[in-house]
Amino acid sequence: MTQSSRDRAPAGDGAPGGPVSPHDVAAAERLLLAGRLAVEGRLVQASNATLYCSIEHEGLSAACVYKPVAGERPLWDFPDGTLAEREVAAYEVSRVMGWDTVPPTVHRDGPYGVGMVQLWVEPDPDVDLVALSRSDDEAVRRMAVFDAVINNADRKIGHLLPPGDGHVYGCDHGVCFSAEYKLRTVLWQWRGEPLTAEALEALGRVGEALRGGPLGARLAELLTPEEVDATRRRVELMLKHRIHPYPPEDWPAVPWPPL
Repeated sequence: MTQSSRDRAPAGDGAPGGPVSPHDVAAAERLLLAGRLAVEGRLVQASNATLYCSIEHEGLSAACVYKPVAGERPLWDFPDGTLAEREVAAYEVSRVMGWDTVPPTVHRDGPYGVGMVQLWVEPDPDVDLVALSRSDDEAVRRMAVFDAVINNADRKIGHLLPPGDGHVYGCDHGVCFSAEYKLRTVLWQWRGEPLTAEALEALGRVGEALRGGPLGARLAELLTPEEVDATRRRVELMLKHRIHPYPPEDWPAVPWPPL
């Protein structure tokens, strides 16, 4: 699915536009954690229950996505009821990398129980997502590195969210962090190429934060010990070989459908 207005099924009068920007992380996290959620509709193309909401708190307001655990469909290769926590784990890694690849995301209770709540990012409709996914755009290349760290098994073209300011966000990180190598993405154009100095610095930050640092402790709250260890090993391998990873040999390299 894609966080785009054309995929919403209205259920109310619409969410109020708020002053909170995804770049204002502290304010966004406060709003997402403490705000009053009001369901306005759902994203009709999503495979799991994905609700479009308005959220308000102490004069702040915004639109957001709410994915209750109760609406997750069972998967054969991921434990039941864990997708929301994986989305939050992806956000935590994104923050440490310093690229803010994932919009502000929290784990909290809501109208339909505990789930993931993420600030809504409206993509620029004038951006050609297919062309962007095949480009050499620096923000997209950062996302390819980020996906390798979190072992993203479902990076589709529609999961790219370019708001039009040069930044590119990503959404839908529920099927990530498997202990098995399952990287499946549309962003293979850098496979085998040397990692940039910027990427190596970001990986170094993640590696340090995983080795007894706050990121390791936080991921331990959200993932299994095996998945945290596997994340650490992926980072170590990328720092050792200093190249973008190659596709897995025994796993589909591109999600279907790729859009």
